[in-house]
Amino acid sequence: MRNYSTILCLFSLLLTTQTFAQRPEGTPPVKITGKIYDKETTNPLEYATITLFSKQDSSLITGTVTDVTGSFELEATLGNYFAKVEFIAYQAFVIEQIPFQRGVPVVDLGKISISPDATVLEEVEVRAEKSSMQMSLDKRVFNVGKDLANQGGTAVEILDNVPSVTVDVEGNVSLRGAGGVRILVDGKPSGLISADNPGGLRGIPANMIDRIEVITNPSARYEAEGTTGIINIILKKDKQKGFNGSFDVNVGIPDNYGVAGNVNYRRKDLNFFANYGIRYQESPGFSTNYIESFRNGINYITDQSSDRVRSGINNNLRLGADYFISPKDILTTAFSYRIGGDNNFTELRYLDYENTLDNLTGIVLRTDDETEDDRNLEYALTYDKQFEKEGHKLVLDVRYQDNGETEGSDFIEKYSDAKGSITRPDLSQRSNNDESETVLLLRSDYVYPFAKEGKFELGYLGSIRRINNDYLVEQFQDEAWTKLQNLSNDFNYIENIHAAYTSIGNKIDKFSFQFGLRAEYSQVRTELLETNQINDREYANLFPSIFFTYDLPAQNAVQISYSRRIRRPGFRELNPFFTFSDSRNLFSGNPNLDPEFTNSFDLGHIKYWEKGSLSSSVYYRHTNNVIDRILAFDTLTGNTIRRPENIAENDSYGFEFTYSYNPFKWWRISGDLNFFRSITKGEVIDANNELQQLDADALSWFGRVTSRTTVLKGLDIQLRGNYRAPQNTTQGRSKSLYSLDVAASKDILKNRATLTLSVQDMFNSRRYRAETFGDGFYSNSDFQWRARQTVLTFSYRLNQDKKRARGRGEGGGYYGGEGGEF
Repeated sequence: MRNYSTILCLFSLLLTTQTFAQRPEGTPPVKITGKIYDKETTNPLEYATITLFSKQDSSLITGTVTDVTGSFELEATLGNYFAKVEFIAYQAFVIEQIPFQRGVPVVDLGKISISPDATVLEEVEVRAEKSSMQMSLDKRVFNVGKDLANQGGTAVEILDNVPSVTVDVEGNVSLRGAGGVRILVDGKPSGLISADNPGGLRGIPANMIDRIEVITNPSARYEAEGTTGIINIILKKDKQKGFNGSFDVNVGIPDNYGVAGNVNYRRKDLNFFANYGIRYQESPGFSTNYIESFRNGINYITDQSSDRVRSGINNNLRLGADYFISPKDILTTAFSYRIGGDNNFTELRYLDYENTLDNLTGIVLRTDDETEDDRNLEYALTYDKQFEKEGHKLVLDVRYQDNGETEGSDFIEKYSDAKGSITRPDLSQRSNNDESETVLLLRSDYVYPFAKEGKFELGYLGSIRRINNDYLVEQFQDEAWTKLQNLSNDFNYIENIHAAYTSIGNKIDKFSFQFGLRAEYSQVRTELLETNQINDREYANLFPSIFFTYDLPAQNAVQISYSRRIRRPGFRELNPFFTFSDSRNLFSGNPNLDPEFTNSFDLGHIKYWEKGSLSSSVYYRHTNNVIDRILAFDTLTGNTIRRPENIAENDSYGFEFTYSYNPFKWWRISGDLNFFRSITKGEVIDANNELQQLDADALSWFGRVTSRTTVLKGLDIQLRGNYRAPQNTTQGRSKSLYSLDVAASKDILKNRATLTLSVQDMFNSRRYRAETFGDGFYSNSDFQWRARQTVLTFSYRLNQDKKRARGRGEGGGYYGGEGGEF
């Protein structure tokens, strides 16, 4: 049996050995370079290992891992060596002799192609899966299938477990403690996730997702949208020959049932791939909100509580084909369709007091019975041209998205006094929201390599987007339904964005650099049709980016980077319609919002040890025109109104640590810590036309730790703890949040299947709590979006093996492998 234990630890934790031969004094080192590819697909293999041995006694000299392009570089003195290339589930490749030549400082081993070897899997005793988290200077990769807690979940649960990422009660995603994150699917904007509807994340089953890429300081090659960074969700796709796939079935408590399949079939010049998932889930939750307001000499108190059950069924279908016109020309077409139907019921209770809690003056019971139907449709066509020179390529992409959503709610309010006697007739209201969206995206990316490791890039992105939202609220009175004018309207949103970018980079010895510039021209128009209010916005901006990377001895590297980013107000932030599910706490948009602009600086370091790795960053962001959701208290009605406002500027800086440690081959520990300070200074005219000073100084942190152990052959147990510390906000403070996830998995059916049991939020403690202070009012809220979930998942692999790495360069598209690596 081959000895794989060292190699497998390297793969699972992205480690490389640090044993170096003693260098004779005065002897200059020689660089050894090359690139490693999959022989079948010709795709580069990221995280493959290249190890150098002495031919005299086979002692280990040095080693490294490949980057996203499959490239590697190591140093050694002149000598008699052989090298070994290895990757999980691939045949090892041995280079019998390193061809040194005196006076030649670089030995280029060229293109090294290695072949898959299923028989290797039978000999592996240690679980040789790719680590659930992989780190590099420019991004972190989170492999979904390797995290047991994600089984049976959705994209929301996955993102909430990704290092540096947090998700709030409404599905809004934050990175390093701040919002303004750009979310992509397979490297591009996608109809699976509407740009202004984070709830779309709940419609993507976890078993359709391969991995998550987190890029905290993107270069000019990326869209400038997203002030805090980019999250790229990569769906499953393969190009293995023949027919293969994977299938998942899950059941859970509360009701959670799902079936999903991912298959592909490749023969000669054609590769067909398909993903389908259907899922039904019930998510019970609750909230409380204690409000005090002082007006007209009376202290009014409202003790509000609610119970809600969100339930629904979602279908996801993705079909596509790759046509290999030639080994260097690939035409890909893909079709995605998602349809969902939800039924949500909420019961709200308002207990009204005057001056003290001993003086109950009235009780209001409000119910909201909502149905919601949505669909997302996307067509995509991509042409990938590889020229004769390696790395010289052109990618053309066009895609069309057609999304729609219809929501309808029936509201009933019942009124009684402290003794339960009816004080007035019931109030009946209803609302209907009909929304449609179309998006046309055109993209081209050109890459021209020069010198040894230089790269010149040029590209264009055009986005044409149209949204129509027809919102109607009615009340039943005088035996008829009457339209409520102040809550109903027809809203149009028109957005045209054209962008061009260029960048140039090179690597000289141990020093890498990249300079980029992106120009974007934006046209945004909002129209309130019933009131004939039109708001036109037009702006052109430049977004530079700079990256410097230096490779240090002993498997260290540092990178300093700068980029300018933008966060345009979303459609829902500009839409002035009020939500109406809670008649006393209203939410609306603001059509006069301006975009945020951020200057982002990042100093990163990564270090590999024999049994672990550590990525650390120091970052700073300065943002103008900060958008924050401001709560105003209506002194006449006692209601609260929350709407987004530009509140001046914010300075944020912090330290981030992401680590992975493998003390034994059966035990893996990983996690992240983020300490940050956020200083906001600004003022705003609120809904009562009063000036509010909105300054906040937040010093906080969040972190998570994951421990995974193999207790028996094929049986893994995983624990994950999450903690977010309290944080000051512009109008109060958010309280701490903590939770524990537990999971166990067992391989069955000769390792062709896996059974996983996971419990998310074991102690039912994942609750969002906050206090808000204002002129004449105070509130204390407690919200739980979803209760503890227990899910049992059965996964079966057809002509696949779970230990076979997916590092085929799939899914990342033209966004993959960025940020100072050349």
